[in-house]
Amino acid sequence: MKKTMLALLGGLVVSLCAAMPAIADQKLLVYTSMRESLISELKVAFARKYPDIDVDYQSGGAGKLMARIAAEQDAGAILADVLWTSEVPDFYQLKSQGLLQPYTPTEIKSVINPFKDYDGSFTAARLGTLGIVYNTRFVKDAPRTWQDAQKPIFKGAFGIANPSISATAYIGVALLAKTFGWSYFEALQANGARVGKGSGQLVDETGSGDLLACLAADHVALDKIDKGATLALAYPQEMLVIPSPIAILKGAPNAEAARQFVDFVLSKEGQTIIADDGMLPVRSDVTIPERFNLPSPADAMKRAIKIDYSQLMAEKEATIKRFSEIMQKAVGDKR
Repeated sequence: MKKTMLALLGGLVVSLCAAMPAIADQKLLVYTSMRESLISELKVAFARKYPDIDVDYQSGGAGKLMARIAAEQDAGAILADVLWTSEVPDFYQLKSQGLLQPYTPTEIKSVINPFKDYDGSFTAARLGTLGIVYNTRFVKDAPRTWQDAQKPIFKGAFGIANPSISATAYIGVALLAKTFGWSYFEALQANGARVGKGSGQLVDETGSGDLLACLAADHVALDKIDKGATLALAYPQEMLVIPSPIAILKGAPNAEAARQFVDFVLSKEGQTIIADDGMLPVRSDVTIPERFNLPSPADAMKRAIKIDYSQLMAEKEATIKRFSEIMQKAVGDKR
């Protein structure tokens, strides 16, 4: 009788195990605009800690990823579990559409949280900065203020990305206009400042000497510097700090794995990987390699120009229009 019962129980266990999906079948899908070197390193480290979760990611520009999410929503199901980009307004938009699944990470008390209206819908995973990148072959004195870009040495040789194309550039333009007024850009225009398509293009042109300086994102400039470009990155006292949020999408097929991934990115190990890749972490207990010459997260936030994202989004069309009018006037004046 005992043998019969054991056999029946054993058969039941085998049947249940066969019916249950294997843990190893968990497949986490991340949509991200973070660069390949960073996301691939995080993937490897995460796999060491969670070998039963298979992480895949789709990388691309934030605009393309948002378009993909919209298309998937129209088709009936968003495929990604996690979204991580540097375009904060996109996260507010997704939140307003009810497409984010709130989650307060286990590490939230250990990280710097730049969002005053934080409710767990998304969490800053790194702190992006914009600064003045300059060519050290031709510029011997580092720019110390934003007004230094208006000096004669930079006449016709200072670049700024088009805010109608680059969302990051838009935030930079909006914050500088808010802090110094539109007269700041009128002075840049009078000094022959040039408008480029994106930060990467401008940094390349600064590295070649076609430009002497430009407004650019930290990770773009530091990547070039790390590879030997004769460039340096200067931060005026009023810093442009733009968080890169990470969020779990509503209806995520692998919600538990998504929560574990968010926790890992915000852990000391995850943030160390971010710092080693030349990006500003959101933890103060992480060592930033000296060669990147980045400020501490606490110092960056202390110096950061305050951002009202609701206002920023509401005024985007008017801000871009005003910027374009000013900079196009520069083109007209040259003719």
